[in-house]
Amino acid sequence: MSLHDPLFGTYVVAASLLILKAVAMSWLTVVRMVQANGGYRSPEDIKKTPMNPAPDPAQLLPNERVERIRRIQMNDLESLPYFLIAGLLYIFTEPSLRLAQCLLYGYVASRLLHFWAYLTGQIHEIRATLWTVGSIILVFMTVRTLLVALGA
Repeated sequence: MSLHDPLFGTYVVAASLLILKAVAMSWLTVVRMVQANGGYRSPEDIKKTPMNPAPDPAQLLPNERVERIRRIQMNDLESLPYFLIAGLLYIFTEPSLRLAQCLLYGYVASRLLHFWAYLTGQIHEIRATLWTVGSIILVFMTVRTLLVALGA
């Protein structure tokens, strides 16, 4: 495995994009909490500090704009490990570069579109469809990896 190998490079790009997206969700949560001056979770978050000069217990109440980002982040944390492992194992099957690109980048696209749908409050069916696309890609890669490992 080397970054000079186009197949492994494809995996690295896809994995890096999704990791960066997942990390960005933490930052977006912070931005939304600052904008709302609330949505905090821990009691110590409402102690008087230079960043919170007028603490209020209401700052611990759920804030939908903050909670939406948290839900997106939890969804990422549920799906990202599967992709990182399934994608890497799939690369070991030595698929064609074109197929690997379609699957790995297709998964990234489905997750980015899922993020957009969740962020903008699209109906459940849109999010579910985008989730299903990514799930089917993961299942395909995993089954293909299993079949190759079993010599089928």
